[in-house]
Amino acid sequence: MTTIGILGAGRVGANLARKLASAGHDVTLGHRSTGAEAEAGVDPSIRFADQRSTARTADIVINATPGDTALERLTEFRSELAGKILVDVSNATHDAADGLPGELVYPGGSLAERLQHALPETRVVKTLNTMLFTVMTAPESLATPPTVYLSGDDDGAKKAVAGLLADLGWQPQWIEDLGDITTARASEALILLVPHVLRRRGFQPFAVSLAR
Repeated sequence: MTTIGILGAGRVGANLARKLASAGHDVTLGHRSTGAEAEAGVDPSIRFADQRSTARTADIVINATPGDTALERLTEFRSELAGKILVDVSNATHDAADGLPGELVYPGGSLAERLQHALPETRVVKTLNTMLFTVMTAPESLATPPTVYLSGDDDGAKKAVAGLLADLGWQPQWIEDLGDITTARASEALILLVPHVLRRRGFQPFAVSLAR
């Protein structure tokens, strides 16, 4: 059983926590507010702790904090994250006037690359950032098989993350390994499509996928 720490107890983090806990993992939600338990649905199998403790005690850490502030926040946990796998599922964008994702915070680069540079003793893997959060844990809910992308420098870390994706319901043929961490630029840039789709179609489950 893998010990998983999720930083961020909002919709994304709580959704991942519930599914991973139901798959048998030991899950801790790292939060900054006292109301995190309520948002996560008070699942008795999920523990709650501050984010530093969560990063320290987990084998694998998932970043589900807002992407525009994640670099500064996670750099504070450099020692706690050393030797760990860090799964980054966030998108670093500025908010548009209507609150939807706007321009990229790191044009020409990616948050995942910045994290890997800032945390050299941590193995960063980018994934699950190209879909509505509900699809992360229910890929079978879409009419067409979706795609989830992986980017990271460490093949062992990507293999471990692919195992977590399987526990979330992702079939092996739906997982696309793009290569090293620099390829996260491509998947992070796909967020630029999303606000245009949402404005036209509303908040329906979706994933930016390959047609095969």
